[in-house]
Order: sequence, then structure tokens, then C-alpha cells
Amino acid sequence: MIQNRRRTVARLLLLAIAATGLPLTLPAVASADPAATAWAKLRMCESSGRYATNTGNGYYGAYQFDLTTWRSVGGQGRPDQAAPAEQDYRALYLYRMRGWQPWQCAGMLKLAGDADARSKRVPTYAEAAYIGGEGLPTPPPSPGGPKPAWPGVVYSYGDCAAPLKTFQLRMNAFGYGFTGTGCYLEKTRTAVLDLQRANGIKDSGLLGPKTWEAAWTGKPPR
Repeated sequence: MIQNRRRTVARLLLLAIAATGLPLTLPAVASADPAATAWAKLRMCESSGRYATNTGNGYYGAYQFDLTTWRSVGGQGRPDQAAPAEQDYRALYLYRMRGWQPWQCAGMLKLAGDADARSKRVPTYAEAAYIGGEGLPTPPPSPGGPKPAWPGVVYSYGDCAAPLKTFQLRMNAFGYGFTGTGCYLEKTRTAVLDLQRANGIKDSGLLGPKTWEAAWTGKPPR
């Protein structure tokens, strides 16, 4: 009798839940892929964010795939000739197979793996859409051009952004030889400190508005 009563109560509870329109099963847990900002930093370090880049040394596209690695995750043709969305998808595919290990820049940027690193779970194109590649960026001003507006962000070691590339290329006017990765690593830190010391700016190593201004209007470093 008690058992029948429990079955009746359970049945009534199920009917009540169904009447509210709530699902009877728990939703699937969302996958844990790296943030879009992490991918943007990786692209900027690897290729200055250029999807069509061909370095001439066997590495191609925004994520600098070699052909063997590209094909290992199902890529066709050459990476630099593939659409940005295709390169984003293959990069996420590779991350799920091997984590950040294939990218030297990931180690330099100290990008941390998460639950999907090496999960071996093949992604869908919809899952990769959040990465948000935008193709070729707007070229920065040449070293001899007018001073660009301060971007409004103080940059420090490990940051990657298009204005950092602008700063790096400007510093080439003083013989630094940047390739313009757009990532603030040791060479950029040296240039920032040199510029700050030459212009009486506190040598914090932070690329702030005074240091930005000095790159175009201040005393040359060294």
C-alpha cells in the first residue's frame, strides 16, 4: 500500500514538472574551450593575426600550421588559402587533440590548458565560431608616418594587441628590428625601458600614454 502511494506521488510530481514546461533531464554541461581573447593573443604572436600569411619556411596562416599538422586535423590544401573560419576550426581541432603543445607562442604567452585540452573530442564548426578570426587587420602606420592616437590601454608583459604592433614597428625607426608580432615579450620590454630612460619616464616597463607619446615625439633611445 505504501509502495503504491509512493508511485502515485512520483507520478504526480512528474506531471507537475511537465505542466511547467521544464525539461525532465539536466542540460548538458558546456564544453570548456579557451577564451576568444586567448586565441587572439595566439594569432597575434604567431602571425600578427594574418590569416593569409605564408612565411616561406613551411608554416602557413594565422596559426602557423605546417602541412603535416594541418592534414592531421583534416585540413585540405594550404592553411593560408583556407577561409578564416576554417583555420579557426582546425586550430580548435588541434587544441582538442594536443592542447597548446604545438604552438611555441602558447608557451611564451603562458596560455593555460583547460578541460577540452587533449580531450580528443572532435569539434563542430559551430563550436569553433566563437574564436572570431577577422582576416587581415588594418595595416599600422609606417615608422615615418604621423603619431597615431593613444589606444587608451596600458600594456604589460604578455599582452598581445594590434597597437603593440604599431609601437613595435615605430621602434624599428630606432634600429630595434621588430617583425611586428603585436605581443609584448622580452624584446618589447627592452624597447619600452630604453625609451622610458631616455625620456625621464619612470622605468616601469609599462607601455602607457607617456611612453607611447615619447615613441613619436620624444628623445630616441640609446
